Amino acid sequence: MSTNLLSTSAATGFGGVVQEYLWNWENQQLRVVYETLGKGSPLLLLPSFSTVSTRLEVGELAKLLAPNFQVVAIDWPGFGESSRPSLNYRPEIYQQFLEDFVKAVLRRRPSATLRTGSVQVFNTPITAIAAGHAASYVLQLAVKQQAAFSKILLLAPTWRGPLPTMGASQQIAGMVRELVRSPILGQALYKLNTTQSFLSFMYRRHVFTDAAKITPSFIEKKWQTTQQPGARFASAAFVTGNLDAVHEQSDFLELVQSLTVPLMVVIGESSPPKSREEMNALVALPGVRSVVIPGSLGLHEEYPAVVLEAVQDFLFSSEN
Repeated sequence: MSTNLLSTSAATGFGGVVQEYLWNWENQQLRVVYETLGKGSPLLLLPSFSTVSTRLEVGELAKLLAPNFQVVAIDWPGFGESSRPSLNYRPEIYQQFLEDFVKAVLRRRPSATLRTGSVQVFNTPITAIAAGHAASYVLQLAVKQQAAFSKILLLAPTWRGPLPTMGASQQIAGMVRELVRSPILGQALYKLNTTQSFLSFMYRRHVFTDAAKITPSFIEKKWQTTQQPGARFASAAFVTGNLDAVHEQSDFLELVQSLTVPLMVVIGESSPPKSREEMNALVALPGVRSVVIPGSLGLHEEYPAVVLEAVQDFLFSSEN
């Protein structure tokens, strides 16, 4: 496992230093692209899982945070500019990836390095901001490694994929996933569900609230993301619930109850009803700070300045 710089001509970012993290999963090397901006204490910025998932959706928020943190934003394996092989995408992949990435990239700061014999021990707690489905993964790691994080901020957190949320059984969702993974029919089905008109419809329905921001050029960029080779594999896994790190609300809430670090949740006032119910259950737990702002599931991309204003006391305060 190693990291390398990428030339600006080879990657499109939001103004930071773009690098690749070479990560091995079951004897296969994956190229994971991440971007670093700013100086200060480390902050991990995790975009949501979706058909159009990319670190650029948190790019504007990263730029707002950069004066106070060294922000690291990733493209998840199977999404964005990272490798998109035809793996059986499942939670174990992302759980192990996130643990390895945090250890290799976020917690290797020399000023916080202790030496025990010939072994280096890294002990720099980081701030984590996770959007959407990334919430479960960062919570699981925080519970597993209590000293790894100093604060966690969840933006419109979700834990259940679109088809299960719509009521599809595991059997139906599994059939859909295998269809999309198939060579010919799968490519056709995927293209039908990633047309620019369909992407625009989905953004208007539950991602953005201001239709004026859903411009043709905006949708064009999102569509280009969906058309990369191998894009359908991880996308199909997310849509069908195969990337759900937990499968019951009680399991999700138990993760939060097991935390020992400060937690804050940002909710979009126009969130879809089922998602809003889950978020309300989360923020009803003791010790969870929360705020409701304009927006829906894409509030971190649509209203980054509003997000920062709402959470700056939580992020910048030494006492929470």
